[in-house]
Amino acid sequence: MARILITGGAGFIGSHLAERLLELGNEVRIIDNLSTGSILNIEHLKSNPRFSYVVDTIMNQSVMAELVDWSDEIYHLAAAVGVKLIVSNPVRTIETNIKGTEIVLNMARKKKKKVLIASSSEVYGKSDKESFSENDDIVLGPSFRARWSYACSKLIDEFLAFAYWREQQVPVIIARLFNVVGPRQTGRYGMVIPRFVTQALSGKPITVYGDGSQRRCFCYVLDLVNGLIDLMAHPKSVGEVFNIGSDQEISILELAQLVKDLTGSNSEIVFVAFDDAYDRNFEDMRRRVPDLTKIRRLIGFKLTKSITESVQSVIDYYRSLGQNVILE
Repeated sequence: MARILITGGAGFIGSHLAERLLELGNEVRIIDNLSTGSILNIEHLKSNPRFSYVVDTIMNQSVMAELVDWSDEIYHLAAAVGVKLIVSNPVRTIETNIKGTEIVLNMARKKKKKVLIASSSEVYGKSDKESFSENDDIVLGPSFRARWSYACSKLIDEFLAFAYWREQQVPVIIARLFNVVGPRQTGRYGMVIPRFVTQALSGKPITVYGDGSQRRCFCYVLDLVNGLIDLMAHPKSVGEVFNIGSDQEISILELAQLVKDLTGSNSEIVFVAFDDAYDRNFEDMRRRVPDLTKIRRLIGFKLTKSITESVQSVIDYYRSLGQNVILE
């Protein structure tokens, strides 16, 4: 049994990670300011005597010092998330991602606690490679386009982590997360599958941004969680960066049709220009596919659910919430 701290633990991924770590017999504490997470995500964990939570920001250094001191391992998931939030709140994005990560690493430095930092596929920027591997060069867009502030902030997080590893011997692992999907995910901040699902279930138009030809890969949340836990446990993962996600592609238009078919919805699929959805400076990526060779070689990472099964899990989740839930 280990004592494990999860920052951002009331979020979509964090709550599933906490649940799985508890199932494995660990003691888990989370900290979350509930800005994008929800107390409902962890409601079912409260009765577990090995689980506790703190509603606060990771910027509160006295609280973080106590939590890090208690822990054996730290999963750092707290960050600004979602395209909509990133575009509309660039200052919050930059400050949360960079300052928060620096606080976590500095606290971990004092007692050499192992830290897994959740980075993002966004760090690959606007590269046009068929698939992205961990040693690829980074190609970012211009600074006046807000979405690249997120990519740049997560990249700085990675530079910070490697600096603490090389200079201070803090054992760090970096996981570059590609698109993740599953129960408890919300479309409120721009996540596409829950947005499509709630639109379809409520009979509203399913809004596809752009022409729908852009392609993405979606990993089921429990596959991702098990991969993160395996990375944390493997001694050869320290000081390394890993892609983690699915490498099975689907176009956004195909995804919209899949949601419509699985829900049996009569919703119309409509197209919305990115300028109308976000702002005139928004820049989208045509493809976002990970090369998973490195993580497969180290921990045997594998996927257990198809995109159809993953989408169905989101549909089942929203249907279980009932008609009183406001569908987005």
